[in-house]
Order: sequence, then structure tokens, then C-alpha cells
Amino acid sequence: CSQNTDDQQVKDSLVQLRCHFTWDLQIEDSEMPDLENRVLDQIEFLDSKHAKVGIHNLLAYVKHLKGQNEDALESLKEAEDLIQREYPDQTDLRSLVTWGNFAWVYYHIGRLAQVQTYLNKVEKTCQKFGNLFRYRVECPEMDCAEGWALLKCGGKNYERAKACFEKALEKDPENPEFSSGYAITAYRLDGFKAKIKGHMEFSLHPLRQAVRLNPEDQYVKVLLALKLQDEGQEAEGEKYIEEALANMSSQTYVFRYAAKFYRRRGHLDKALQLLQSALKATPTSAFLHHQIGICYRGQMIQINMATNSQPRGQDREKADRIIRSAISHFEFAVDIKPTFEIAYVDLARMYIEAGNYRKAEDTFQKVLTMNPVVREIMQEVHFYYGQFQEFQKKSEVNALIHYLKAITIGDPSVAKDKSINSLRKLAFKRLQRNASDLESLSILGFAYKLKGNMEEAVEYYERALRLAADSANSLGRGF
Repeated sequence: CSQNTDDQQVKDSLVQLRCHFTWDLQIEDSEMPDLENRVLDQIEFLDSKHAKVGIHNLLAYVKHLKGQNEDALESLKEAEDLIQREYPDQTDLRSLVTWGNFAWVYYHIGRLAQVQTYLNKVEKTCQKFGNLFRYRVECPEMDCAEGWALLKCGGKNYERAKACFEKALEKDPENPEFSSGYAITAYRLDGFKAKIKGHMEFSLHPLRQAVRLNPEDQYVKVLLALKLQDEGQEAEGEKYIEEALANMSSQTYVFRYAAKFYRRRGHLDKALQLLQSALKATPTSAFLHHQIGICYRGQMIQINMATNSQPRGQDREKADRIIRSAISHFEFAVDIKPTFEIAYVDLARMYIEAGNYRKAEDTFQKVLTMNPVVREIMQEVHFYYGQFQEFQKKSEVNALIHYLKAITIGDPSVAKDKSINSLRKLAFKRLQRNASDLESLSILGFAYKLKGNMEEAVEYYERALRLAADSANSLGRGF
């Protein structure tokens, strides 16, 4: 009985620790391989003193989730060594998360003596800093460590990461590490919501601040460049890109974002060259494979524009080769990251270009059942699936269903506008064939109402009502 009591007391103590085991990190099983790849890539190629300790701790947590507790302990030892080297005057405070993780891993493998050793270390540090809690330190460094962990674990955790960095910055607004974490989180959240109309972008100021406080951090610099490009300040953005490319630090990551910058400028060959260089270093990056696929799609569009969408001879061969390349990169991206919704849409659209409608259908079906963090992504899924139904499968009924679904999800966005326009065009097409098609008249009324054109909306609704009344009258006379 005393064994159970001891175990319960230990568990009660562990729950108080601030570490990866108590932060409720939202990670789906299917995301684990991609998360582990990203963590390993960052350990090797990201030159950031801020992030390194946290990355080793996160790797330990991932190893534990995979049942590899001995490997988890190895990663925690590496984190400890790093703390000794990077923070010699702050080792106690900086070690709290690592000690917490050690205690949890030892608990899971049943080594309670070691659990107690690490609990004692945490308790001693809490006393040293005059903390109110026995095993829990409230300080900005801990908020920041939690913020980094949440940030690394994907979109479901970003809002909570932002709150952690904000809390840390309230205590120490000029801290380079807190500033950098907040800026990266803000950039990611802006990216998530970029397609939503009326979203107030908020990451430009935090990114400028982070670059000022971290002049040597090339990663933050390239994110600032991309945000400046978004805001129409491309010349200033390019200055930061060139600075970052001239520096050897975090090169693999600099290449990724510099490539995105040049792709959006229309310099596809330069973008591809940078992406292929980055891919040599990190061959399992879902992000890189997706970006390479997008560049190939851009090249295909260039060929179509130059040949009026009728490529022949060498142009046709080149287009087919590019389509095959794009498909293979998009396939890799969704294999390694099965929750990569937009990559599925891009892959399905490429299958359509290749004339492989069966694979396009299968791919759309996979993504149609997903539940993304940003609901507005599903607008794009339903819009492109509607297009596929209308133009390739020749099913107007299915097309209407999916345009309507796109319109009823989430906030106003580009994809929602496209769906409303496609819905309107399709309804007009059907009315040309049958002027008394009640459904098409109602749909047009609905589409104009969504656009805010109330006069047209009322006109189509009234026509639909008159038709319905006439048809009811004629039915009545028939009996």
C-alpha cells in the first residue's frame, strides 16, 4: 500500500513541473515523423543559441512518445551539456525544463530514485529563487521555453505560443530571445490567416524589433524580408535577403525562405536552385518538397501562357516532364506530413494536369475528410474540387454542392470569392439552357446576396418565387 502512496506522491509532484510532459503539446500521431525530421534538421542546421536547448528537449519528448526512453535520456544529456556551455552563469534556471523532462522519463521507466534526484534539483532551485511553489518556477525564461516548445509542435499550438512569448515580454520587453520567439510566432499566425479578408497583419513590427535585437540571427532576417514583400516593400526585403545569403549562418533555412522570396518575384530558376541546395542538406523536409512542387507548377503555367494552353512538340514534352517532377515532390510532401492539407490540393490539381482523374479524386477524398487548424483552407479544398467536378467530371450538381460548401465555411477570403463567382457562372449557364430552372434562380439570389448586391438578389429571389407560385397554381388546376 505504501508503494502506491509513494507512487501517487511522486506523480503529484511531477504534475507540478513545467516541462514538455505537462505543457499539453498538441501533436497528432501522423505528424510525428515530420516533427522528428524537423527537430533533427534544426539540431544540425539552425544556428540559434536560443532554440538549441529547447530542440534537444523536444527531441527527448518525441523519443519518449515513440517508446524510445533510453534515446530520450541521451537527448536530455545533450541539452544539459549545451546549458553548461551556453549559459554558465544561469545553469540552474536554464536547466529546470530539462530536469523536469528527466524526472518524467525516469518515472516512465520505473526508476524512482532518479526521479527523486531531479525533483530535488528543481525544488532546490525553486527555493533559491524564493518561489512560492515547491516544483514550479514562475519566470519569463520558463514562459519563453514553453513558447518555443509550442511553436515547434505545429499550428494547433501557435495561439498558446504567442501568449507565452507575450507574457515573457511583459517582464523583459528588450530580451532578444523572447522577441525572436514572439516575432516568429506572429509571422506564422499571419501566414495562416493571410487568405482571410480583413485579417490585420501584425508581424511586421515584431520582426523589425527581433532583427534589431538579434542582428546576427539570419533566420529572423529572412522572415522579415518575406513580410516586407507581403507589404509591398520588396526592395527593402531584398536587402535583408542578400545580407542573409552572404552570411554562412543557418544557411539551409535562409535558402528556404530566400527561395520563397524569389519565387514570388517570378524568378523561378533562382528559387529552384536555392531549394535544391537546401534539399541536399535536409532531404526529408516536407516544406522544401512542397515549395519545389510550387516552382514547377509556376514553370508549367509559363509554358501554358506562352503556347495559349496548347503546348506541342518540345513544349509538350517539357510540360509533361515538369508535371511529373511537381507530382513527385508533392507526393513526397504529403507522405512525410500527412496533415499537409494545401499540399494535397496542389497534388490533386497536378494529377488533373496529368490527366490522372482517378488519383485526383482519391487525393481530394483524403483532404475532404480533414479538419485543419485554419478552417478557411477547406474553402480552397471545396472550390478546387468543385472545379474538378464541373470541368473534368462534367457533374454540375456535384460542382454546385462543393461551391456552396466553400461559401458556407469560415470568414470572407479569396477562395470564398472564387467560389461565389463559379457558383454564379454555373447558375447562369444552367439558366441559358432552361430559363425556368428554380434552383439556379435561387442560387443566383443567394450569390448576389453574399456579394452585397441586394437589388439583384431580390430580383432573382422574386423570379424564383413567381415561378414556384405559377407551378403550384398549374398543379392546382391540374387536379
